[in-house]
Amino acid sequence: EVQVDELQRLLAGMEKEHRTLLLKMKEGEAELARLRSVEGDKLAQQDRSAQLEKEVAMLREKIHHLDDMLKSQQRKVRQMIEQLQNSKTVIQAKDAVIQELKERVAYLEAENLEMHDRIEHLIEKQVSRGGHSSRARSKSEYVSSKRLTGPKPLPLIRVVET
Repeated sequence: EVQVDELQRLLAGMEKEHRTLLLKMKEGEAELARLRSVEGDKLAQQDRSAQLEKEVAMLREKIHHLDDMLKSQQRKVRQMIEQLQNSKTVIQAKDAVIQELKERVAYLEAENLEMHDRIEHLIEKQVSRGGHSSRARSKSEYVSSKRLTGPKPLPLIRVVET
C-alpha cells in the first residue's frame, strides 16, 4: 500500500509535471510563432527596403541625367543669347555705316545740285554775253549734255563748245 501510495504520488507528480511541460511547450510554440512572424515581417520589411533602395537609386540616376540635360540646355541658351547680342552689335555697326553713307550721299547730291546750278548760271552768263556779239546760242547748240553712268550715277557734266 505504501508502494501504491508512493506510486500514486509519483504518478500525480508526473501528471503535474506533464501539464507543466505541456504548458511550457505551448508557450514555447507561441513564442516561436511570434518570432517567426516577426522574422517574416523583418523579411518583408527587408524586401520592401531593398525595393525602395533600388527605386531611390534609379530616381537619383534620372535626376542626375536631367541635371546634365538642364545644364546643357542652359549652355545652349547662353550661347544663343551671346550670338544674338553679337548679331545686334554687328547690325548696329552696319546701320551706323549705312547711316553715314546715306549722309555722304545726301551731301554729295546737294553738292552736285549746287554744281549744276553754278554751271547753269555760268552757261546763262556766257549765253547772255554771246548774245550781244553775233547771235544768242540756244541750249541745243551745246555739244553734249548727258549724264555719265557707272556703278552709281555721276553728276551731270555739260561740255560747251567755245
